[in-house]
Amino acid sequence: MLVPDTEYRGFMAAIPAATRPYALLARFDRPIGWWLLYWPCAWAVLLAGDIRHDWPLLVWFLIGSIAMRGAGCVYNDIVDRDLDAQVARTRTRPLPSGAVSLKAAWAWLVALCLIGLIVLLQLPPVAQVIALASIAPVAAYPFMKRITWWPQAWLGIVFSWGALVAWATVGSVGLPMLALYAGCIAWVIGYDTIYALQDIEDDALIGVRSSARALGTNVRAGVLGFYALALALWVWAFWLVRPDVVALAALLPTAVHLAWQALTLKAADGSGALLRFRTNRDVGVLMALACLVVGL
Repeated sequence: MLVPDTEYRGFMAAIPAATRPYALLARFDRPIGWWLLYWPCAWAVLLAGDIRHDWPLLVWFLIGSIAMRGAGCVYNDIVDRDLDAQVARTRTRPLPSGAVSLKAAWAWLVALCLIGLIVLLQLPPVAQVIALASIAPVAAYPFMKRITWWPQAWLGIVFSWGALVAWATVGSVGLPMLALYAGCIAWVIGYDTIYALQDIEDDALIGVRSSARALGTNVRAGVLGFYALALALWVWAFWLVRPDVVALAALLPTAVHLAWQALTLKAADGSGALLRFRTNRDVGVLMALACLVVGL
């Protein structure tokens, strides 16, 4: 059941063979997903909070990101099991291949959500309300590829939601929080457009829509534009927190990395697109350091 971006070693190699289909269903073999879900949470804590007191939240949000990203993948595969059976890269997933039954998948989804509930209970009431408000957009996401050319925008809305939850946990709800969140949405659209380049031919054959297909030959310019928008919004968020031009220099490494991704992107190079997509984990680190500097 290997795909190009799997990491079938370490944890995956150590767990019993009978449990591996469930780990694959939750994408535990592909940790990039939970890192991308986690980073907006960490950025908000570092930018709006006080790391000297709030550092345990970074652990709680990591646990929540792993569990809820897994739950989202299980739910997505339940909804998409018929489509996945038609795509070369996804037909070996546990549900379309028969390695996991539909009933067992639902039970695994509930178990992962219970872990998320434990994390939710560590948060203040306002953050809990914001977190629960994400249920509807998360549930709608798997259907977006059937009704819009921009499912990546919807993914941006749900994958960036943690920034709202984390900010409300450590700070006051306001414009800086919204600026950070909006920048995260633009970032997600950019990197998921890159990811969608791997499936562009299969998507065209079965009628699945994506931003990569919508942008066509302009995909590099499109990704560059979304990354530029993300950086502009993050600059605004930083300025609202700390109006100091020198502090904005903390974003330069992030800007350089995102520019490299977009400017060297080749639409026909699936492996190159995957490489650039996965380096967004490094973007997370660079942005976290910038938030730490400005937040302190």
